[in-house]
Amino acid sequence: MISTAIRVARVGSAAELAAAVLMILGYPALMLAALIPSVPAFAAAAVVTYVADHYLHRQASYLINRLSKVRAGLSIRFLIRQLLLILLLARMDLSDNLIFYGAIACFIAFYGLQAPHGAVVTLIRNRRRMPVATRNVDLGSRIRIPDAPKFGLLERSAEKMLHLDLFAVVGLLISAQLDSAVAGFIGIGVTLFLGSLYVGALLPYIRGTKIPPTAEVILEAVDDWLHEYKPQTVLCFSGSKDSAYQVNMWLETMEQLDTRPLVLLRERVILQSLAPTKAPVICVPGGVHLMNMDLSSVRVALYAANVGKNIHLLRVPTMKHVFIGHGDSDKLASVNPFSKVYDEVWTAGRAGRDRYAIADVGVRDDDIVEVGRPQLAPIQTWQGVPEGRIPTVLYAPTWEGWDNDPGNTSLLLAGENIVKKLLKADPPVRVLYKPHPFTGTVSAAAGSAHRKVTALVEKAAIERASDPRFQADATARTKAKADLARIEARISELSGGPADKGDEAELTRDGVVDLAKYEEIARLRAEWNDAYWTSVGTFEHRVISGAEPRLYDCFNVSDAMVSDISSVVSDFIASGKPYAVTDSAKLGVEEFKRQNTAVRAAVILSNKAAELGELLAAVRTPDADPMAEDRKELKEYLLGPDEPTSIEQFNTAVENLALKSETRNVGQERAAASGEAASPPSAEAHLSADPTVG
Repeated sequence: MISTAIRVARVGSAAELAAAVLMILGYPALMLAALIPSVPAFAAAAVVTYVADHYLHRQASYLINRLSKVRAGLSIRFLIRQLLLILLLARMDLSDNLIFYGAIACFIAFYGLQAPHGAVVTLIRNRRRMPVATRNVDLGSRIRIPDAPKFGLLERSAEKMLHLDLFAVVGLLISAQLDSAVAGFIGIGVTLFLGSLYVGALLPYIRGTKIPPTAEVILEAVDDWLHEYKPQTVLCFSGSKDSAYQVNMWLETMEQLDTRPLVLLRERVILQSLAPTKAPVICVPGGVHLMNMDLSSVRVALYAANVGKNIHLLRVPTMKHVFIGHGDSDKLASVNPFSKVYDEVWTAGRAGRDRYAIADVGVRDDDIVEVGRPQLAPIQTWQGVPEGRIPTVLYAPTWEGWDNDPGNTSLLLAGENIVKKLLKADPPVRVLYKPHPFTGTVSAAAGSAHRKVTALVEKAAIERASDPRFQADATARTKAKADLARIEARISELSGGPADKGDEAELTRDGVVDLAKYEEIARLRAEWNDAYWTSVGTFEHRVISGAEPRLYDCFNVSDAMVSDISSVVSDFIASGKPYAVTDSAKLGVEEFKRQNTAVRAAVILSNKAAELGELLAAVRTPDADPMAEDRKELKEYLLGPDEPTSIEQFNTAVENLALKSETRNVGQERAAASGEAASPPSAEAHLSADPTVG
């Protein structure tokens, strides 16, 4: 019942649900206490509404957003509480008392302060909003960007302002209880004084040296930086907050390019969700600003998603444009006809090329380049189960999808069967369960199935902890847990600082990565991963629901995986380990393999998971694994050869396309100089003329 209520209320936890219930019930309780009248009861109900409301705001609860949509927003809730306080005073026969009129005057004046406060906050935010926002771009030395208002005056400003009524409310309740106006007028005075002080503290930030330069000056400074840095390869990305992972997966690759990289974003919300990187980042929301930006040094533009805003950069002829996508799968999105607009389409392996040929959407074979998947470099190749350790099987189902098709995820029809059989396996195995983070967001049934699987794994973990066959090295685990605490504290210390605080303008000014800290954090995260797996032992069943450890870390400690049709399967194939995929849609083995390239070397599971024995046999006796050679061939077909490495292939593709771009530009310049139609020189001729290219 609680889980159903959580889903209906769209809250994230039982604590949020409890806070929401208390807040909603608190207002009728306030009215009842005012009508009785009872000051202690009113005070208690008021505390509940204040605390619950504040908690829900701090949790950024969806319910708070919905209340504002039905005219029960933050200001209305505060006003209702204040009106009920006036009712309480009237019911206590204080309507002829000076404190009663003082309370009315106070709340009217207090709400009178809301208008200038809101106007000033809005004006400051608008004036401090940059036409472009950056990371790792040195604008601070080129233009003056002043500090944001101190003491967090802009952060959650409406909530902070409204909570200043607390002094008046407390004072008036004390006056009502003691029948003395002194406390009430003191509270009223404090509330109005602090409200006026809040507005006054913001006023200096709307003028003069407290506001950033004009958009023209900022854009000129950005162009000045671009002229100095001379970016050569740009990663252009546009999308919603939920799609930030699509650009994040390419950041490390951009950092490893032999050419000078630049990440170009189109939405501020993506910049806020961007993973840490040492590559320079420019967020340009305005299409006109982007089209006027000096990107004359760029020779290759990379696109991770097919979106409309790509057109603002695609229109630039002096660079070559490439679709690189955000994963390798058999989904229709992987062969979108929009891909025709790019000069080239880069795929991981031969499979991507064949998909376009089969789809016949107008992408020429000559325009497809196989570059591997640089992101898969951290995935380790399987060497078999180490002696003395039981096998680990990762269950990583995908989510239910927007169309709620039961064939999308194995959780609905096969999840419990898969996990039960793995937990009862003999000889035993360890089970890691890592669900997709979106699981249960669309389908209540998927959410319920996820909770059942979680309960199964957690119960089995408790039982195994008491099994004498599985006793961990207590000393090693204790040390690992201490190391985890130490590493997390150090990462938190290194991750803090000015670059993580302030508004957009301050983050643009101060958001230049400290390379020493960046590299130390990367080293610490690797140490954290090692310590984590040591702390949980090699046999403990585990539910892994957070961002850490990452999916690839789970790949590396696992000996096999069970999953569904998604890019997770294609990525896991890089390990060479046995894997199984569930045919939840009941297509049948042959049809399932025909439709999905990535499962051609997999054990195909029915919803009853009866075939799991084949997967476990392949793990326990690798020499007798009938699909080992098939996996090797499929890996190369999907992801390309191991040598040269994927990042080397990627850099070569960038270099070759940059050469084509430069060759085209030289041809245009020569044609313009001679007044004839363009006839681009050969690549060899251009190389001899300009050996610095590439």
